[in-house]
Amino acid sequence: MLTGCTPWPQEFAQRYKSAGYWPDMTLGDLLRRSADSFGPEIAVVEDDRRVSYRALDHRVDRFAAGLREQGINAGDRVVVHLPTTVEFIVASLALFRLGALPVFALPAHRSTEIVHLCRMSDAVAYLVPDQFQGFDYVALARVVQQSCPTVRTVLVSGVSSEYTAFADVDADPVDLPRPDPFDVALFLLSGGTTGLPKLIPRTHSDYIYNATASAELCGLDQDTRYLVALPVAHNFPLACPGVLGVLATGGRVVLTNNPSPESAFALIEREKVTMTALVPPLAAVWTEAVEWLEHDLTSLRLLQVGGAKLPVEVARRVEPALGCRLQQVFGMAEGLLNYTELDAAEDVILSTQGRPLSPADEIHVVDDEDKDVEQGAIGHLLTRGPYTLRGYYRADEHNKSAFTDDGFYRTGDLVRLTATGHLVVEGRVKDVINRGGDKVSAEEVEEHLAAHSGIREAAVVAAPDPIMGERTCAFIVPKEGKAPDVRTLAAFLSERGVAAYKAPDLVRVVDTLPRTGVGKIDKKALRLQVSES
Repeated sequence: MLTGCTPWPQEFAQRYKSAGYWPDMTLGDLLRRSADSFGPEIAVVEDDRRVSYRALDHRVDRFAAGLREQGINAGDRVVVHLPTTVEFIVASLALFRLGALPVFALPAHRSTEIVHLCRMSDAVAYLVPDQFQGFDYVALARVVQQSCPTVRTVLVSGVSSEYTAFADVDADPVDLPRPDPFDVALFLLSGGTTGLPKLIPRTHSDYIYNATASAELCGLDQDTRYLVALPVAHNFPLACPGVLGVLATGGRVVLTNNPSPESAFALIEREKVTMTALVPPLAAVWTEAVEWLEHDLTSLRLLQVGGAKLPVEVARRVEPALGCRLQQVFGMAEGLLNYTELDAAEDVILSTQGRPLSPADEIHVVDDEDKDVEQGAIGHLLTRGPYTLRGYYRADEHNKSAFTDDGFYRTGDLVRLTATGHLVVEGRVKDVINRGGDKVSAEEVEEHLAAHSGIREAAVVAAPDPIMGERTCAFIVPKEGKAPDVRTLAAFLSERGVAAYKAPDLVRVVDTLPRTGVGKIDKKALRLQVSES
C-alpha cells in the first residue's frame, strides 16, 4: 500500500477478498464495464449537456492520456478543487484510470485549506475552475503554487491564459498500467476536528464496495435518475451510493450547483429525478417550499438525508410534503455507513439513523473505559470493517489515539443501539461543530481568531439551531475598545483564506472565559451558556 497509509492486517484483507467485499476491480474499470453494458444511454446531465456512457468513457480515456502528457503519473497526488460539473467526473475517473490519486477539496475551501492539502499530500498538480460563484480560483492557484513547490502543474476548467485549460488536456488514448485494486485510489477529507482536515485514504476495491453495496441497498437500477444536490466532492453524494453507485448500475446522474427548491424542483420535474441526497437544513427548506412552488415532483421516490442528525419534526414532513420515501443516512468519510432500510417501519425511519451497511461491519458502543455498555445505553461508537480506514494518511501520532489496539476506529460519536440494531446519534465527543453537514473545527477557528488585533482570547463552541442543527458561536474577550462583530470576523477570516462556512454565526463578548480545575477553557460551561440563552 502507498507509503504513509496503514494497510488492513493480512488476515482481514484475505477475509474481505474471500467474502467478496473487495472486488478485483478499479474505479476506472467500473466505468469501462458500464460503458460496455449501457453505451448509448445517458450517463450524466448538466444543464443542456447530455453525455452518454460511451462518450464519457472515451473522454476519460483521452483526459487520462492528456494528464500523462502533462507529466502526471501513477502514484502522483492531485488536488481536485472543482464544483459539481461534468469536468469533475471526467477528471476524477481519468485520475483513477491513470493511477494518480485525487485529493478531493470542497469548492468553499480557500488558501488556508488548499495549501495545507497540497503540502500534506505532496501534490504535483492542482485542478480548479476559472471562476465559480464569484470567486477567482486562478488567483488562488497562484497563491498555492507560491506556497507549495511540489505543485508544478495547474489545470483550469474554463478559460486561462497562464495555465493549461481542461480542453487542451486531450490526447489519443494509450494503454495504461492497471492500478492495484487493493491500493489507495483517492483521498477524502476528515471533518478537521483537531485543526485542518486529515487525509482519508480509500482504496479502489473498498470504495467500489462502498458505492455498489449502497446502490444495492437503495434499489438503484437503469431507471434511477439521481440529482447531485450537494457538493460532489463530499463522500455522501459521491459514493453513498451517489455518482459512483449510479454509474455502476446504468442510471443517470443529474448535476447542479444550486440546491435551492426553485432550481432543484425544476430539475426534478424536467429530468424525472427519482432520488437525491440532502443535509437536514436543505431537507427542511424543501419540505416548506412545496407550499409556494408548483412543480411536478411525482417522479421523486427516495430522499436521503444525512451529514447531521435529522430532527424528528422535519423527518415527519418529508413524505407528506414531497411524496417520497425518507432514508436516514449516518456515515463518515472514514468508512462506516448506516442506512434506514427502504421497507423499515415508520418509527425506525423517523427516529433512527440507520443500521450498518455491511454484514462485516463491526461496531461497539462503549463507555470511557472501552467496555461495552448495555443495549440502549449511550456510549462511544467504535467500528472496523471492509471499507473503514485503519489509519489517516501520514498521521502516525494521531492514529495512536484515533484507533484501538485491535484496529477499531474511534468515531467520536455518542450513540445508542436499539433492539433492532439501528443506531441513534446522541452527540459527539470531538470538538467540532456540525453546521448543517459542514464540519467546523473549533480549534482551527480559534487559532485564526487569536490572530485578530482586537481579540485577547477566543473560544468557539456549537450553538443549537433548529434549522442547521448547530451554528458556530465565538466567545470573545476583546483587548480594548469595541469587540469585532460577526461581519467583521467574516471579512477577517476571508482575508486569511478561510472557507466562509467556518466564520462564526454568533459572537458573545465576555470579560473572561470560564476555566476548568486544570486551567483549560471550560467548553462545557460555554455550551451550557449558549444553549440556555
